[in-house]
Amino acid sequence: MGAAPRLGVACLVALVLGAMAAWASDGDGWREKLPACLACHGQEGTSRMPGVPSLAGQPDLFIQWQLVYFREAVRPSDSMVPLAQALDDSEVRAMGAYFASLPATRVQNGDETATELSIRGAKLAAAGRCANCHLPSFAGQGEIPRLAGQREEVLIKALQDYKSGVRRGRGNAAMAEIAFGLSEEDIKALAHFLSRL
Repeated sequence: MGAAPRLGVACLVALVLGAMAAWASDGDGWREKLPACLACHGQEGTSRMPGVPSLAGQPDLFIQWQLVYFREAVRPSDSMVPLAQALDDSEVRAMGAYFASLPATRVQNGDETATELSIRGAKLAAAGRCANCHLPSFAGQGEIPRLAGQREEVLIKALQDYKSGVRRGRGNAAMAEIAFGLSEEDIKALAHFLSRL
């Protein structure tokens, strides 16, 4: 091989390596933004803050879609909209993968389990066929969230928001339709049951 072809190969290798380094550095930008997420959602993605959901073990696509909803201000939130608007698509994907990789742990939802509420919640979950989308373990899948072990007040707010139309699901009205038929007592029972799984 002559000098010219070797120089061409060396230039090509240098270009590829340079591009790979640039992609790697661009791909890690999300790590600089992660502390802002963990400040509220917990260092291991398990929230200790009332009203703030745990993200550990949530399905990757669910996290991604929620970040996109916040970024586009389709899902209103004074705190989340500005944070999500600072994320590009690659950072949204990286955040989804990161939180999905963390082991889900049950949030402390109070020491007591009200047996009557749990029984009523289990019956409501069965009647609403919640396990069809959220899985029998309520661990979620795809763009469907994990419900098991989530903060009780977060589940209550989500159901109330679906019922009132403040929040909507992607591409279908299943959650709004289900939540619309629930009383406040039903919502509390469902949240109590799911939060203690």
